[in-house]
Amino acid sequence: MTQKNEAIFNGELYGAIALSNNKKYSAFPLLAVNLAKDKFIPRAFLIRGDRLGYSNGIIILGIASIILILAFQAETEHLIPLYAVGVFVPFTLSQSGMMVKWLREKPHGWVPKFIINTTGAVISLTVTLMFFLTKFSQVWSILIFLPIIVFVFHKIRKHYEAVGDQLRLTTCEPSTTIDGNVMIVPVAGMTHVVENTLNYAKSLSPQQIIAVYVAFEREDEKKFEEKWKKWQPEIRLVTLHSHYRSIINPLTKFVDTVENKAREGNYQVTVVIPQFIPKKGWHNILHNQSSFLIRAFLLFRRDVVVTTVPYHLKK
Repeated sequence: MTQKNEAIFNGELYGAIALSNNKKYSAFPLLAVNLAKDKFIPRAFLIRGDRLGYSNGIIILGIASIILILAFQAETEHLIPLYAVGVFVPFTLSQSGMMVKWLREKPHGWVPKFIINTTGAVISLTVTLMFFLTKFSQVWSILIFLPIIVFVFHKIRKHYEAVGDQLRLTTCEPSTTIDGNVMIVPVAGMTHVVENTLNYAKSLSPQQIIAVYVAFEREDEKKFEEKWKKWQPEIRLVTLHSHYRSIINPLTKFVDTVENKAREGNYQVTVVIPQFIPKKGWHNILHNQSSFLIRAFLLFRRDVVVTTVPYHLKK
């Protein structure tokens, strides 16, 4: 092949790949939608964007393309065999699936269709095997990727089925009744944020409100108790001493203790977390965000309800 003919061939090949890739950005999101409807991939692929396209599918395909380009250092010669195997493996599977369909149903005039699909399956399989035999060093990753993705698909479907069984009203598990509510309010000081949270807790008329303060020094503990009695005498205060200056461990142990006692009286334990919201989003990096940590640790407690009461700052 002359240099001119080779340049023409490469140009046509790259043009064909470009057109094919453009088709994938319109077809893959629709394929992802069908897979999501069948519960094989996350439901997020069903969401349409502002321009009525399935944006999540387009974004995921773009990210995957970037990863492949980086992994193969943008060498088109290495990507073409992988692309070809990725095309002919689905062709082989789809043609084989149609063969099984005709053999099972055997409708009128099925034999010519069976022959056509068999011919297509044999051709696609032959091309696939040729690439595996001649370009195995460039396409071996398919043999690892396909089993993994099929396994992930089935795990996702199994998860959705399990969630559906548990959420259905026809489930055999009876709903529990609650006789009362015990509210725990973690407090870091006497501020408007805490006051706003306590007022919210009082408005719900619970059986009991317990304010919890984690102290690092004994002197601070006593001083806080004295100030609290003057500020909120009607609300019980529990002070916990932390030897290792950790807020999470003492608080979670106390919640566990209250939860065990509340279970005996058929009470619901609710942790009401005070949180102030800065006027500007970037101000969040200037604060320790302890409320997020508390919520993250308590959120997976089965019998504990976690709620946040926001206090919006004006400056």
